Amino acid sequence: MTYFFETYGCQMNVAESAAVERLFVARGWTPAPTAQTADMAIINTCSVRQTAENRIFGRLGWYRGLKAVRAGEPGAKDKSLGEAAAFVRDGARPLTLVVMGCMAERLLTSFQADFPVIDYVVGTFAKQQFGDIITAVEERRSAFTVADAPTYTFAPLSYKTGSFTSYVPIMHGCNQFCTFCIVPHVRGREVSRPVKDIMAEIDALSQYGVREITLLGQTVDAYYGETEQGSGQYCDFAALLETIAAHLRHTKSSIGWVRFLSSHPNSLNDAVIEAIATHDVLCPHIHLAVQHGSDDILKRMNRRYTVSDYLAVVERIRARIPQVSLTTDIMVGFPGETDADVQLTLDLMERVRYENAFMYYYNPREGTPAARFTDQVSVKEKKQRLSAVIALQKRITKEEMHKRLGTVTRALVESVSRDSTAEVLAKTPQDERVAFAADKRSIGEFVTVRLDTCAGETFRGTRVS
Repeated sequence: MTYFFETYGCQMNVAESAAVERLFVARGWTPAPTAQTADMAIINTCSVRQTAENRIFGRLGWYRGLKAVRAGEPGAKDKSLGEAAAFVRDGARPLTLVVMGCMAERLLTSFQADFPVIDYVVGTFAKQQFGDIITAVEERRSAFTVADAPTYTFAPLSYKTGSFTSYVPIMHGCNQFCTFCIVPHVRGREVSRPVKDIMAEIDALSQYGVREITLLGQTVDAYYGETEQGSGQYCDFAALLETIAAHLRHTKSSIGWVRFLSSHPNSLNDAVIEAIATHDVLCPHIHLAVQHGSDDILKRMNRRYTVSDYLAVVERIRARIPQVSLTTDIMVGFPGETDADVQLTLDLMERVRYENAFMYYYNPREGTPAARFTDQVSVKEKKQRLSAVIALQKRITKEEMHKRLGTVTRALVESVSRDSTAEVLAKTPQDERVAFAADKRSIGEFVTVRLDTCAGETFRGTRVS
């Protein structure tokens, strides 16, 4: 039997899809090339913005048409579903549709009633029931209601077969409750994974020859986990980084780089900074979400730091890790935002000089405090302000990249370049992209590269001995 995954949203969703996929593989299922020919399709959803949910609503309409064709309903026609029609003639089973992830958790009680095309709704806390779903489909039993679990369960392994990079979830949920964010409402409160379980996954990834791992958490630097379950002894994020770095060094692991996402300015302390500065295996790249450059807006967002607080963290990072690259999240159009507030954000960007940023405008999310604020900014104004932020960041990115020209760096080769089959695309420790001439056999290997020129937001370089 075959399965097909569609994954939307953050890196945690990607990791969770990989973990669930391992259940299918263990049961002897194989991946289908398309949803049209799969026995089961799984949509892993995101609720961070309304646009993400709108995309899922559109996909559910498409799947309704697909299931009609697969069921041989009269008049069910769609050019994009022709492959499914041929599949039906060959005696295929009906399609089972599963929706999981944050959107499934948010709409847990109403989703299936509103969209009967869905066979199973699997909330954030119920992924361990996928084994029962697989069994029901294999035995052609009727769909059952998936019950939510009281606590989040970490999968033992989130590795996608054949990959040389992997995510390692170390904590789940968020205690910050920013007024604009739906994550605490769909992911719950913070839960940290025991150190023993994290190290077991890292050892398994080493056995698979993985070269790079990324530690994941909604607020990853707030990690505070037991050294092993039930021990009563705890480890913070800095101590975890030290433990991982020492373990990789002593075991001569295949893993050469460790990254982490995403940091909160209130949790990134000096011990974390010192760990990155001390251990080469910890990449000198920190994604430190600022969200805004106005203290008034930060307060309304419930970010619980001021611009001065944030800049103090940045100064300590840059003083101890001179080669660091900083990236961030920037939101414009938050309720009550003025032109003066936007200018403060632009001023902050000029001062910090991020290598890159994820920039977006505020999107009201049902159930969050900010959605009820009365001083909402018009979409037209949001788009204009976002354009100014994007234009500035593009200029800063270009200027910061030019400062790196002529330097020599280590890089991990990721893929063949889209522009030329004679070139490969690699990633630097600072999470920059560089294209250079090399054989595709170098994919998955660490190499040394000189950064020669810039092409957009990608370096062009030369491999050196």
